[in-house]
Amino acid sequence: MNEPKKIAVVGTGYVGLVTGVALSEIGHNVMCVDLDESKVESMKKGISPIYEPGLDELMLKNYTEGRLNFTTNHEEAFNGVEVIYIAVGTPEKKDGTADMKYINAVCVDIANNISNRVIVVTKSTVPVGTNEQIEELIKTNTNVPFNVVSNPEFLREGSAIYDTFNGDRIIIGSDSEEPANVIAEINKPFGLEIYKTNLRSAEMIKYASNAFLATKISFINEIANISSLLGANIEEVAAGMGFDKRIGSNFLNAGIGYGGSCFPKDTKALVQIAGGIDHNFNLLKAVIEVNNKQQLLLVEKAKAYYGSLKGKKVAMLGLAFKPNTDDMREAASIVTAEELILAGASIIAYDPIAMENAKEVLPEAVEYANTVEEALNGADTAFIMTEWEEIKNISFNVFKKHLIDGSIFDGRNCYSLEEARLSQLDYHSIGRPDVLRRKILV
Repeated sequence: MNEPKKIAVVGTGYVGLVTGVALSEIGHNVMCVDLDESKVESMKKGISPIYEPGLDELMLKNYTEGRLNFTTNHEEAFNGVEVIYIAVGTPEKKDGTADMKYINAVCVDIANNISNRVIVVTKSTVPVGTNEQIEELIKTNTNVPFNVVSNPEFLREGSAIYDTFNGDRIIIGSDSEEPANVIAEINKPFGLEIYKTNLRSAEMIKYASNAFLATKISFINEIANISSLLGANIEEVAAGMGFDKRIGSNFLNAGIGYGGSCFPKDTKALVQIAGGIDHNFNLLKAVIEVNNKQQLLLVEKAKAYYGSLKGKKVAMLGLAFKPNTDDMREAASIVTAEELILAGASIIAYDPIAMENAKEVLPEAVEYANTVEEALNGADTAFIMTEWEEIKNISFNVFKKHLIDGSIFDGRNCYSLEEARLSQLDYHSIGRPDVLRRKILV
């Protein structure tokens, strides 16, 4: 690597903090900017505002070694920097479009505080054409020269540190060769394939990638629903499909749908982007519809099994949208909890990491347990919502000991059917035959 660059990263949410920490780890001098003073002070102590395996240790290491720092002051952050990364949120509006107010605010802050030529790198997920708008907004507020580059992220929550150093590619979008080469040089130590495009293509690659993966998930979930009606086993079907190199085995795990900060928001945003140019994206609309329906599948299964859920006590195991994160955004547990309560059931929930965040978004009637056993004790049935290792390792004997009715509704196919048969419990999963020891009389 050439001389380390002096870099500022605006925003210390999921994307910004991982980006800043990773850039400091490969040798650059990074200043992360956030308006929340208490958050900044916590990060200086090595306390991450988000749960991500390995992030705290790497953050504290690089802060201690002097390559990483945090501030609330834009003037301090931008003083003498060569590159500024924009990594603030683009939350979803009610109509599904991306809210650009944070991006616009950062652009004004950049224009008001830079004093030397910089490269502005957009890490946030933004609609196609946004980088040109960023360039125009900064240009109208400063005479200092700058360039704009698009560098979308492709990190998976729960494995973002690993993905940063072991990803498939780095996308760099620019309409000028020189700034693209600078950003390529900055990222060279990661040792990943670098692919350069124009600005709009880079923006589109991000949306297209997430939309395709969401499509793959909804497709396999629909195949799972058909398989369960026809007596096929979705795990065998997916395995057989995955051998085909044109298809691949990734994202073929049937379940109760996707969630999180990316797939739901980006699929809706791409539908809106298409609509803005008078293109009806029927395929992606169907993907979203399938996912919304899939998140309610366990409740529908339980209603079919019991006849009525009124008065039933449900142990909800796992709340985050996926394991190894505390992110509750668009988690299937939210709509499932709402539907269970509407049906007259009560809920006691457990998650190893996400319970504090869950309390902010789940219905107030939900109670919380400190352990799996506490959640299960005295419950009629268990709903498995997140495939945490702790939950996957629960013995069927634990379910048998604590559950009143001895029924399990597994939304993530955590257990083998053979284990379920030996357990003498009633076990329902996704796209596989139910394992029943008896009939429920309605």
